[in-house]
Amino acid sequence: MTNLKVGGVPEHFNYPWYITLKNKEYNKHNINLRWQDFPGGTGQMCKALRNGEVDIAIVLTEGIIKDISDGNPSKIVQTYVQSPLIWGIHVGAQSTLKKIADLENATIAISRFGSGSHLMAIVNAYNQGWDVKKLKFKVVGNLQGGIEALTTGEADYFMWEHFTTKPLVDNGTFRRIDDCPTPWPCFVVAVRNEILENNFEEVKKVLDIINAETKDFKKMDNLDEILSKRYEQQKDDIQKWLKITEWNAGKPITKNLITRIQNKMVKFNVIEKKKNSGEFIKNMYI
Repeated sequence: MTNLKVGGVPEHFNYPWYITLKNKEYNKHNINLRWQDFPGGTGQMCKALRNGEVDIAIVLTEGIIKDISDGNPSKIVQTYVQSPLIWGIHVGAQSTLKKIADLENATIAISRFGSGSHLMAIVNAYNQGWDVKKLKFKVVGNLQGGIEALTTGEADYFMWEHFTTKPLVDNGTFRRIDDCPTPWPCFVVAVRNEILENNFEEVKKVLDIINAETKDFKKMDNLDEILSKRYEQQKDDIQKWLKITEWNAGKPITKNLITRIQNKMVKFNVIEKKKNSGEFIKNMYI
């Protein structure tokens, strides 16, 4: 039995992993796959890949490209969710800040440096024409940390996935000022180089299983009801989310896509310079 550890955010995007694990589909192929939740998001997972705490991670595209660029010994093996991620831009319910323009000199809560909440704050600032060098950040660890920082006034705004934070908008914890979609497919599957060298076939089998699940995932009976209960969200919000979310059922990631993303990231001052896009990816289906 090959032991592999996979990590991801405890959000609805990763429900297909829950199904395949519950059905023990990996065990049938002599793979003991164990899931670990990472509420701290992509920055936390990049660190876990670096220190061998996980072997496979479902991470935000921009976060892992930046971290591989900074020396993370991992490769992107495929896109997981090919649609953009919709980032809600939130302030505390009692905040005096009302519109995007009010946020230019405000302090931004981020889960950690290199995380999606950090990088997308830079993308949003660039979109608004602000000086990204002047942005002020407060590291808060995770969504709960973001709630505390906005409630106590330690930070002014916080960017997190629109639908995950919708219940916090509904109950009056946050007020959403606007949305900022990622200008690229949002989630990819990253694997440590050591695992790709030693367990290539097993990783390929894991991808085969998850891709088969995501291919027909949206056709599942009562899916909106199941996700609504599990993730404590309104059914109509889940329906809206399902409508705009597309999983990638196994198409390999291309150098061309990585190049296009790197070009944008250099433009947004997220990475300093482009690298050979082949250094970021490993094609499992040659």
